Amino acid sequence: MSAALWEATADLVVVGSGVAGLTAALDATELGLRVVVVTKDAADAGSTRWAQGGVAVVVGDVPGDTVDAHVTDTLVAGAGLSDAPAVREIITDGPAAVARLRARGAVFDPGDDGRLARAREGGHSAFRVVHAGGDATGAEIERALVAAVSDRRLPLLTGHVAVDVLLDECGSVAGLSVLDDAGRPGLLQAPAVLLATGGYGQLYASSTNPATATGDGVALALRAGATAADLEFVQFHPTALYTPGVQAGPSIRTQGLQLTSSVRRAPAVGRLPLVTEAVRGEGAVLLDRAGRRFMTAVHPLADLAPRDVVAAAITRTLAETGADCVHLDATAIPHFARRFPTVHAACLAVGVDPVREPIPVTPAAHYACGGVVTDLDGRTTVPGLYAAGEVARTGLHGANRLASNSLLEGLVLGARAARAVAADHPVPRAANAALPVPSPAVAFAPRPVVQRAMTGAAGIGRDAAGLAAASDAVEAATALGVPVDRAGVEDAALTLLAQAVLAAAGHRTESRGCHVRTDFPERDDVWQRTSLVVGLDRSGRPTVQEETAVAA
Repeated sequence: MSAALWEATADLVVVGSGVAGLTAALDATELGLRVVVVTKDAADAGSTRWAQGGVAVVVGDVPGDTVDAHVTDTLVAGAGLSDAPAVREIITDGPAAVARLRARGAVFDPGDDGRLARAREGGHSAFRVVHAGGDATGAEIERALVAAVSDRRLPLLTGHVAVDVLLDECGSVAGLSVLDDAGRPGLLQAPAVLLATGGYGQLYASSTNPATATGDGVALALRAGATAADLEFVQFHPTALYTPGVQAGPSIRTQGLQLTSSVRRAPAVGRLPLVTEAVRGEGAVLLDRAGRRFMTAVHPLADLAPRDVVAAAITRTLAETGADCVHLDATAIPHFARRFPTVHAACLAVGVDPVREPIPVTPAAHYACGGVVTDLDGRTTVPGLYAAGEVARTGLHGANRLASNSLLEGLVLGARAARAVAADHPVPRAANAALPVPSPAVAFAPRPVVQRAMTGAAGIGRDAAGLAAASDAVEAATALGVPVDRAGVEDAALTLLAQAVLAAAGHRTESRGCHVRTDFPERDDVWQRTSLVVGLDRSGRPTVQEETAVAA
C-alpha cells in the first residue's frame, strides 16, 4: 500500500455500518466524540439488513417469561461455553437497548392486545422475540439507524475497506488505513477504533450471509495483536431455501470418508435466502423425503430444538436418505404471506408456493459464534481497539448462538462500547503525530480454494483427516502479497480465518454445539470445557494458545 492520498482525524473510527456499528456511532456522537464510520460497501449492505427473526428480549409483559428463563435458554444453547455473568448482563441490558432503538425510529410489529407482537424460535422456552415487518426485522433496524445517522449528519465513509489498524510506538491504536473502491489509500488518525464488521460466512460456498461477510474485522484484530476465541463454532442455519438443480446439500464426514446424498450438483456461491426459524415457531414442521417428521425422535423440543441440533439432524437425514434437501411444511400457518412476506417472496421466486406446498430447505453457513475476545464493554487486549456485534466474542453465545440473540448483542454491546471509548479517551485530547502507512505482506489463497476446502471439511461434521487435508489445500495455494483493492483485503482475511478456524477445529477433539467431530462424537466436559484462544505466532500464522484459554 502506497502513501496515503488523504488524511483525516477523529476521536473514534467505527468500521462497519450494521446494528452494532451504527448504535455505537450514534451513542458516541451523543457523548461528544467526533466519530467517522467506515464501511466497504453501501451503508445497508451488511448482515443486519438480512436478519429476519427479530430481537430476543424480556420486557416483562409476557406472562411466565423472565430474564432468568432467557438466561437459562441461552446457557443451554451455548452448550457449556457461554459465560454466565456475561449472558446475564447482556440480557438484562436488552430492554433498555430496544427502547433506545425504538426512540430512534425503529417500528416493531404490534400485537392484538396493544403490546408488541412476539414470536418463538428454536431453543426459546417462551414467545419473547419482537419483530418488524413480519420477517424483516433487520431491514427495519438498519433503516432506522441509517436514517438516524443521516439526521445527525454523522460522517459515513462508504466504499472504503479497512486495511490495517495502525499502532503507535507504545502498541496503542493510532488510526486506520483504508482503500477506496479504486484502490486509492487513505488514513484516519484516531486513538480508538471499533470493529463492527460482522462474521465470516463467505468462508463457505453456501451461506445466508451477504458478500460482505469475509471476516475482515477478526483479521484486522489478529494482525494488530489481539486474540480471538470460539472460532471453530460456526453456526449453520438449518433452513436456507434450497433451489433444485443449483445448490448442493451439505455433507457429513465420518473417519475421513465423505458421505454424500446421491449425486451432487455444483453448489451455489454466495447468499442463500433464509427461511427464518420463526416459521417453525409458528408451527411449521420438518419432513424427510418420505414425508415423515424426524425431529420428534431427536430432541424433546422437536422442530424447535437449538439450531445446532436441528442442522445436524437435517444433515444426517440427507446422508441417510440420499436426498438433496428436506422439506418444511408451513401450509397450516394462517396468513403466511402477511406474517412472513420476505420468506413468501423468496419462495415464489424459485417456483414454490409455501401456502400450498412444503418449502425445500437445507443448512447453510449462517453465524460466527466466536470472534475477537472482548470484555463486556467491547475492549480488546490492544489499547484503543474495541469490537462489538458478530465480530466479537463476549461469552454470550458459547458453542451455539440462541436464535435472535445476535441483534440483541449488537444493540447492547454497541452502546456499551461507545461509553467505554468515551471513558477511556476523554475529550479534548492531543492531536496524533503523523503516521506512516505500512505495506505489510500478507498471506493470500484464491477464494474458491478456501471455500471448497472449508465447505468440504469444516462444515457440519468434521474429522482429523478432513481438517488436515483442508489445511494442506489452503497452505498449498497460499502466497504472500500486499492488498491493492477490496478483493485482495477480503481474500487475505478469508485465508487467515480459514487457517484460524481449521487450527481451532483440529485442536477441539470433542463434539460440542456447532462443532461436530465425527471422530470424537462425545462431549468432553472434563478436559475441553473451555474456549480456545487463537493468536498469531511470530510468523503471522494463527495458533491455539492453550496457556491463555478462556474459561467458560
